[in-house]
Amino acid sequence: MMLPLDAWHRERGGRMVEFAGYWMPVQYEGILAEHLWTRESAGLFDVSHMGQLYIAGEGVEAALEAVLPIDLATLKPYGPRYSLLLDENGGILDDLMVTRWNTGFYLVVNGATKWDDIAHLREGLPDEVTISHLDDSALLALQGPKSFTALERVVTGKYPLSGLTFMKGGQFKIAGIDAWISRSGYTGEDGFEISIPAENAAQIADLICQQPEVKPIGLGARDSLRLEAGLPLYGHDLSPDTSPVEADLLFAINKRRRIEGGFPGAHRIMGELASGTPRKRVGLALDGRQAAREGAEVYKEDKKVGILTSGGFSPTLGHPIAMAYVDAAHAASGTILTIDIRGKRLPAGVVPMPFVPHRYHR
Repeated sequence: MMLPLDAWHRERGGRMVEFAGYWMPVQYEGILAEHLWTRESAGLFDVSHMGQLYIAGEGVEAALEAVLPIDLATLKPYGPRYSLLLDENGGILDDLMVTRWNTGFYLVVNGATKWDDIAHLREGLPDEVTISHLDDSALLALQGPKSFTALERVVTGKYPLSGLTFMKGGQFKIAGIDAWISRSGYTGEDGFEISIPAENAAQIADLICQQPEVKPIGLGARDSLRLEAGLPLYGHDLSPDTSPVEADLLFAINKRRRIEGGFPGAHRIMGELASGTPRKRVGLALDGRQAAREGAEVYKEDKKVGILTSGGFSPTLGHPIAMAYVDAAHAASGTILTIDIRGKRLPAGVVPMPFVPHRYHR
């Protein structure tokens, strides 16, 4: 399937690959160059494959709390919040962003899971609550320390763009076109996510990339940036086989919900809070330049104690890094483990995440 900016990417030399059923650019001038440019300046990512949903109707707040482990009473208008879609066993079906919009809620879900998410929500929500798939909208992410400087030039609104801090959003205009903008993202850098009409996506992408700070960036650098930021990727670091507690995502379950429950999988999650989990998601740092990839086995001496879920070379740090689920007994920072790479054991140390400090504008 083609997204609104398919031709735009190809005209700019984007090397297209199939991802989540769509053709998307994996790189333009090269993953390393694009990664470093985003860390130093500003990169524009096309994330229109993500699912944008609007959920509204009578009793929507209570209905949504029955399917998400979030305390919506703590959610202020236009402030995005990270949340999770869980199955009845507490496994993660998806991770998502939810924002209170007027009388309803705006959700952004992963592209690879959006159709399953919509089906799951339709099944779990009452008939009085409607789910609108905003498939006539495109989604762009402008990320990097110079994102604000570049975006401020082209944005107008009732209040200045500087009024947004991390995890705040609002309605603006770009070239006279309505745009929902939140100060958030998936790189660990300051940045913005921009929802716009699909028919205007190329015009707005052109305008943003005309700013000297900005270059278009592909999926390859998006993955290496999010890995350095210690952010999990659904389908790799998160799945129905993982719980929020072992994935170290407890912040996505508000305090009231941890006490009261009332969401899918609450029995398991409350039990894990009380008793701990047999394994935990950890960060690993390797020496040298050989990267370990997803699926590699992790050992403590001759005992297998875990498996890698993401891995790659860190351009910022100059050495390989990885995420893995390992037995809780070997998850402490400073623990030395080994990773099996094609029969060769490479030492790896458990380190805190993020690997590269976040630079959000708070």
